[in-house]
Amino acid sequence: MERDAFLKDLLSRMTLEEKAGQLNLLTGTMDATGMKDSADLEEKIRTGHCGAVFNVFTPAATRALQEVAMASRLAVPLIFGYDVIHGHRTIFPIPLGLSCSWNLALIQRCAQAAAAEAAADGLHWVYSPMVDISQDPRWGRVAEGSGEDPWLGAEIARAMVHGYQGENLAAPDAVLACVKHFALYGAPQGGRDYHTVDMSRRAMVETYFPPYQAAIEAGARTVMTSFNEIDGIPASGNRWLLTELLREQWGFRGWIVTDYTAVSEMKNHGTAGSDAEAAQQALEAGVDMDMVSECFIAALPSLVKSGVIAEALLDAAVLRVLATKWDLGLFQAPFARCDEARARAVNGCEAHRDLAREAGREAVVLLKNDGLLPLSQSTKVAVLGPLAASGRDMLGCWIAAGVGGISALEGIREVAEVTEDWQAAEVLILVLGEDWEMHGEAASRTSIRLPKEQRKLARELLETGKPIVLVTLSGRPLDLSWEVQKFPAMLHAWALGSEGGRALADVIFGIAAPVGKLTMGFPRNVGQVPMTYREKPGGRPFDATQKYTSKYLDVENDALFPFGYGLTYGTLQHGTVWLDRPRMAAGESLTLFAELENEQEIPITETVQWYLRDLVATVSRPVKELRGYQRVTLQAQERRVISFKIQDADLSFPGRDLQPRIEDGEFEAMVGPNSRDVQVVRFWRVSLEN
Repeated sequence: MERDAFLKDLLSRMTLEEKAGQLNLLTGTMDATGMKDSADLEEKIRTGHCGAVFNVFTPAATRALQEVAMASRLAVPLIFGYDVIHGHRTIFPIPLGLSCSWNLALIQRCAQAAAAEAAADGLHWVYSPMVDISQDPRWGRVAEGSGEDPWLGAEIARAMVHGYQGENLAAPDAVLACVKHFALYGAPQGGRDYHTVDMSRRAMVETYFPPYQAAIEAGARTVMTSFNEIDGIPASGNRWLLTELLREQWGFRGWIVTDYTAVSEMKNHGTAGSDAEAAQQALEAGVDMDMVSECFIAALPSLVKSGVIAEALLDAAVLRVLATKWDLGLFQAPFARCDEARARAVNGCEAHRDLAREAGREAVVLLKNDGLLPLSQSTKVAVLGPLAASGRDMLGCWIAAGVGGISALEGIREVAEVTEDWQAAEVLILVLGEDWEMHGEAASRTSIRLPKEQRKLARELLETGKPIVLVTLSGRPLDLSWEVQKFPAMLHAWALGSEGGRALADVIFGIAAPVGKLTMGFPRNVGQVPMTYREKPGGRPFDATQKYTSKYLDVENDALFPFGYGLTYGTLQHGTVWLDRPRMAAGESLTLFAELENEQEIPITETVQWYLRDLVATVSRPVKELRGYQRVTLQAQERRVISFKIQDADLSFPGRDLQPRIEDGEFEAMVGPNSRDVQVVRFWRVSLEN
């Protein structure tokens, strides 16, 4: 029987309680990711009152529950989901760190590996990618996203969805992607998790929506709602957001799940007086699945029976879930992912560990180097600091079922002589930063400096006069304004994953040169945040010679380390930037050229970025916006000219009606190694050539 006929027949045989059960997502106890557990899980599966389960994995554990489901009256298989954020058994760099690779192919490969391991462990669904744009490093969940830029964030979102889902959901190494958190979750007031978000529709469309929309265009099958409200209405009860925008305007055809207990939390928001009211609001808004709160299973059958909710609305949600189960192959082979041999072969395999090491290398960002790095492998080093020997902190937050991270000390010991007596060392490697519990969900901070005791240790070691390489681990940008004045070499290593220590050692000792570029700027102090390189000019833009312009009294306006920043071993010379002609007609393109030269005796790899500014438009535009980049490697003494194509699509922006618009006028194109250090050329876009 073909899919639609099969599903229609199945739906016709379901009771209202069984329909609501398909929309009831419950949690197991193999992990704890929220404040409420699901009681009587097996009984609810047996009676058809549960359609999906998360926080249960391994072939044995998922098989046991799937057998219960297949023994239920209608034998509807379960979907198993899990928070696979940056790897499952093999852990890759935290998403913010991996985004600093600017390597879309690598990011997609990491998602593919995570999908393969998750699927081998009995899972069908991962709660990733998190594509929330954020300009506030106080918010702990910046660790899970791709930074501050909507253009790059959209490209990364596409890569991750393709990596997770592949070409065929029924394939043994594919999983459902779940785009989260829809929407605007990355902009909580004060940087405080779960707090109110309040912004204009223009900010939504220009900055926050593009990565979500890109993920939908890439084919993501599920979307997770955010905890925050939008225009006074919680996301899980917001019909404008979930139905009018997501489904009707963007064409989303998958299904929508809430975040943990978000339906019942509408009572806390003050927009629902009871669980039944919350369930009604959520279903009518467009939610298909209720995570953990059990409001749907408790209230929807009676709401339909009483005529408050049309049964057709319930049926539509159920069919979206059932159709996904069909596409996963679950009706044909419910136990296909319960294969112990496959799990042993795939999970933590050598190929995935090698990939984790490669990803870790590319996530490291060199912030400063006064010639100290790379170290020779014959250099006697001491590895110090509270995070130096911690493999767990190298893994970072949200590590799913991952274990066994390689610490900085372990990795360095494999390639260099580590002296037990630091006083005998020629160079000190000092590893400081945030432990894994200081970032991620429910981990907001009002200070983003290194902890006080770590700063004290740093001062004491600096007084010895020994050269020190400072390595910082964190899940967010840090205020390193004091450190940058004191240390000759600084590497930001985020949390690099299972092979983090080895990846870090590769960079420190020149086995691999650093290539990472920041995807979120590091402020000079926390008083600057939220901040972004994409700021609007305002009516009184910064002017150092004029008092009454936009600036601080006590610190410069710009970031300490801006978006796109990252050094490597050696420096490319950025020469002339020019255009093939000064004007482009509608529908045509220009070519932007940039001259690069490597005057040194080693190959140098650089990620060259190009930015755009619309100088006069019908609405105010940012002072610059990323529009493309290229990673190039120049051999010793090589000179090269690279090019970027400028097209109408690059000039498009949301007009006064928030619809895409391209206008004639004067533009600036900027090229450089980061968003601050750029060269500028101007051109005109005209509808008709004069």
